[in-house]
Amino acid sequence: MERKIYKELLSWKHSEDRKPLILQGARQVGKTYILNYFASREYANCIYCNFEREPALVEFFSDLEPKNIIKKLSVYKRREIFPAHTLIIFDEIQACPLAITSLKYFMEDAREYHIVASGSLLGVSVNRADSSFPVGKVQFLTLYPLDFEEYLMARGEGELAALIRERYDSGTPMETLFHERALDYYREYLFVGGMPEAVEEYNKNKSPDLVRIIQKSILEAYHNDMGKYNKQSEIPKTRIVYKSVSTQLAKENRKFQYKDIKKGGRASEFEAAIEWLCLAGIAAQNFRVEQIMLPLNAYRSLTDFKFYMSDVGLLCASQDIYYDDIIQDNVLLRGFKGGLAENYVFNQLTSSGFPLYYWTSGNQAEIDFITRIGSDIVPIEVKSDTNTRSRSLALYMEKHNPSYSVRISAKNFGEENGIKSIPLYAVFCIKK
Repeated sequence: MERKIYKELLSWKHSEDRKPLILQGARQVGKTYILNYFASREYANCIYCNFEREPALVEFFSDLEPKNIIKKLSVYKRREIFPAHTLIIFDEIQACPLAITSLKYFMEDAREYHIVASGSLLGVSVNRADSSFPVGKVQFLTLYPLDFEEYLMARGEGELAALIRERYDSGTPMETLFHERALDYYREYLFVGGMPEAVEEYNKNKSPDLVRIIQKSILEAYHNDMGKYNKQSEIPKTRIVYKSVSTQLAKENRKFQYKDIKKGGRASEFEAAIEWLCLAGIAAQNFRVEQIMLPLNAYRSLTDFKFYMSDVGLLCASQDIYYDDIIQDNVLLRGFKGGLAENYVFNQLTSSGFPLYYWTSGNQAEIDFITRIGSDIVPIEVKSDTNTRSRSLALYMEKHNPSYSVRISAKNFGEENGIKSIPLYAVFCIKK
């Protein structure tokens, strides 16, 4: 399964000012797989340490001298560790806070060793840890579920992905046959999502039922994780907030409402649970921007936000949306389609590194996403089908006069009146 992050790992390996690397990402997005695959292709050998499965390793870090740690690991793994030729992987490193601290000393005193750390709940544990974090001494990368381009490649449609990129760059429409084929894969992706195990299963057996079993097991694993590195009183709150994410996306007004979690719900009661979900990488907030000014982050609202799940396949699984509901465009799903498409676009743009916001003008208009592309602040409107009529984008353009606007929908590539039409299957082409 080809992952785009491989090139970033290569850049890290060959960087002259290389630091220990921390690979972030939610559970089961493929961190362990890509690191071991990378090691097998780019290094003479690999020392893999999993601190959850091998808790005795924690004792090796009572002494933070890098050369002593290396010696102990070499003896334990019965394998010589060669500077620059051995990749050392510290997996589930959140289970050993002193191993996190040791990265500082590897950076300062033993940079010849290539070390990558990863952990599904690393962000959660670091935020609550008493031990020191090596600020400025590590490099970060984030692995997300497969984006739609990676999904097409996994499905054997690399040429279709290349054609989509070509037409995006030229702005010329896709032939109807290819346009419809790409939309079919987009609908398929909405159900399967980008979790590697689910994609692999669908590739192998083409069984939506087996995919759903995998998705449910991942959701169950997430629920179990909510009991880790979390206060006992926060566990039920975290679980109810996560369940509420998909429910609130089904509403016409998708702004997150605490009162929809429970009657009389308040921010103070659930903000720690929301923080946990974001740090774990399984959900993310998108804040309203109050003014269209740079830097956008300085003008974001601190209270108004939308909440999205990290993967559309898991979103469908959480609401028991069937494969045929999406593929056959079940009319009863119309109320949920908008939120599903919006979540999809958010995932694709986030994995491409875009900081995102949304904009409203009272009760008159709402733009799904506001971001910066090059030197421009660009409004992005999302439509789940070919019906693209909307007052919101026209009102925004009249008020803020952007250089151009983007409308993402089931329509083909095109441009009219300063609005670029980008098909839903081509969101991965948008770059900063």
